[in-house]
Amino acid sequence: MRKYFGTDGIRRIANTELTPSLVYKVAKAGAYVLSKHTDHVPTILIGRDTRISGTLIESAMVAGFLSFGANVKLLGVIPTPAVAYLTRKLKADASVVISASHNTYEFNGIKFFSNKGMKIPDTLEEEIEEIMDSGKIDDLTAVNDKIGVSEYALELMDEYVYFFRKHFEEVIEENLTKDFIVGLDTANGATSVVAEKVFRALGIPYKIINNKPDGININQNCGSTHLEGLKKFVVENHLSLGVAYDGDGDRCLAIDEKGNEIDGDRLLAIISSNLKEKGQLKKDTIVATVMSNLGLNKYAKENSLALLQTKVGDRYVLEEMLKQDFNLGGEQSGHVILLDYNPTGDGILTSLMLIKAMLESKKQASELGDMVRLYPQVLVNAKVSNDKKYDYERDKEIKEAIENLEKEFAGNGRVLIRPSGTEPLVRVMIEGEDQTDISKKAQEIANLIEQKLV
Repeated sequence: MRKYFGTDGIRRIANTELTPSLVYKVAKAGAYVLSKHTDHVPTILIGRDTRISGTLIESAMVAGFLSFGANVKLLGVIPTPAVAYLTRKLKADASVVISASHNTYEFNGIKFFSNKGMKIPDTLEEEIEEIMDSGKIDDLTAVNDKIGVSEYALELMDEYVYFFRKHFEEVIEENLTKDFIVGLDTANGATSVVAEKVFRALGIPYKIINNKPDGININQNCGSTHLEGLKKFVVENHLSLGVAYDGDGDRCLAIDEKGNEIDGDRLLAIISSNLKEKGQLKKDTIVATVMSNLGLNKYAKENSLALLQTKVGDRYVLEEMLKQDFNLGGEQSGHVILLDYNPTGDGILTSLMLIKAMLESKKQASELGDMVRLYPQVLVNAKVSNDKKYDYERDKEIKEAIENLEKEFAGNGRVLIRPSGTEPLVRVMIEGEDQTDISKKAQEIANLIEQKLV
């Protein structure tokens, strides 16, 4: 079991758990692991979101990199996908994003990206941990003229804005109508400045909220995890669409003109439909996770598309996409990966692909959202002994109960059992046509698991 890294980098409460001394060690070990095969002085990019602890963590990170002998370019407040894009464009050796994504302000985190602009695999994270806890870290110290140097490179945000102009300017110009207005919710986070720059550069009329970060209001009742304010804003201002980003800008969820949510599953359907129509959806395939709604599965079948499902986590979606050469994948939460553009989830890119689909089809957001009928989902946690949480697969009575329920659904529902990676819990997720019915059935399965796996 890993000591520092979780499913999405290192994420802890800043300055008490994620201390400057820990960050310094992570930076030194990370610089070594990610650049040990290079024959030149490594260059590493650092971007961050708007948390009050961002500059504290950044300073410790810079010190670790420079102490190892790496050079650093500081990008300032910038979305995660912008860092990934710039890493590839500038041919940097690695990059780091300092962010805790959708978490509240007191948390912060560290995500490493390789020279290809992709989150590093579990194996490299494990190697970094090994170096951190070995005596070797003390040997990774540059001296004299080998000490690294850092520089501010805030102007590189303009390269990210140009990336969107290059890909979307022409299609927006050709199809934009006078009454099309978008509501933007930047979660007081990393997209607070750049989203406005992008929409202004593309000439898309917009109204913006939650774009005044103060260090502690990131994700505070706003952004993709709190859509209520944006729903109200869209309806009251008669907007064509609302888009909400998360704290670090790698996710996007949307609100249609009626105030209804367009989640990640619906975004995947809308974008896949637009790409397929142009012959641009590789192998007519969408990659999603096992948590994607049954409605997406049915949409795929009805439209002659393949839907591949991975375990939960955008890194596993990306792995499958790379392995089999697919170009569209994502999660319910709004992480959408469009590999023809960027090798990570990109909230602004996702919102522009949705806008492009709306303008080219001449359909309202609600009409596009209706192409997927979402089934009700219920999630119940069963408390079990930590050493028995994987035993549900071997218990005859539990297996029979699940199989009987799936037969009863006859294709109009499903059961998904997932042991928690961090807690003594087994998560029971059931989808079906009737909310009350599936709530009752989920509780029954959870009760059985608790009874058998104590």
